[in-house]
Amino acid sequence: MATLKVTTLLVVVMLLPLLTNSIQVNVDYSDPRYDKMLNTCIDSKNHKVKPGPEDKLHNQCSPWKRRSCCTHQTTHDAHHTKMYNFDWNHCSQKKNLSDKCRRHFIQDLCFYECSPNMGPWTVKVNNKFRKERFYKVPLCASDCTTWFEDCAEDMTCTDNWVQNMEWVPGLGNRCPGNSSCHTFAEIYRTSKNFCETVWDHSWEVKDDNQHCMRLWFNSSIGNPNDAVARWKTVQIFQAMKGGGGSRSVTWSSWLSAVVVVAMTNIFARL
Repeated sequence: MATLKVTTLLVVVMLLPLLTNSIQVNVDYSDPRYDKMLNTCIDSKNHKVKPGPEDKLHNQCSPWKRRSCCTHQTTHDAHHTKMYNFDWNHCSQKKNLSDKCRRHFIQDLCFYECSPNMGPWTVKVNNKFRKERFYKVPLCASDCTTWFEDCAEDMTCTDNWVQNMEWVPGLGNRCPGNSSCHTFAEIYRTSKNFCETVWDHSWEVKDDNQHCMRLWFNSSIGNPNDAVARWKTVQIFQAMKGGGGSRSVTWSSWLSAVVVVAMTNIFARL
């Protein structure tokens, strides 16, 4: 009896991964909603209507030139102007943003303006310069950590720059009246809190071994964020179809399962 129980347990343990891994979700890639989700730009002041190639994008934004939601002028402005009248040096009375920190915010801005992969995370908003934003986009933890470490000694006066800043017509943002400037390390404490809070939860930090977006990548081997967007789109289509859509089980997995059961029965009789 003990041998039979052990054998049964072994069968269950062996069959579960076989049956689970053999289930495949069939996505109808011809569905126009699929293309729309993967080939779209957010509805905003500077974004193109649809992503496409650009002959040239400025400096840090250049990795997106093969398929981009931004123009060359937008990327130039991202490097050399206060876009949306937002001043990163809002604690200039103590310290301007360092160059090593600034380059991360420029890269983040390039991602915001240029990425064609935001369809799965796009939500509606209502303000002067955009009707959509992205929300809780998975950001690889290593990108977030490097960003935070390079800004740790820079200064800010509030954690959520979207919700907490005061806005002066014609002048832009300024620190809230009851605030004082402290280092990023003091304000945010952790890299995760910084990345997720600074832009009002545009980002959600994920371990590098999960599906996550890269702010920095080598465009000569393609945009790794394309695959993340495709993965998320499949998840959304699954949910739309009630938790899986059509499913199929491969013959090889069924055959493996049958062999395991047969061998188990043989050993159980010994």
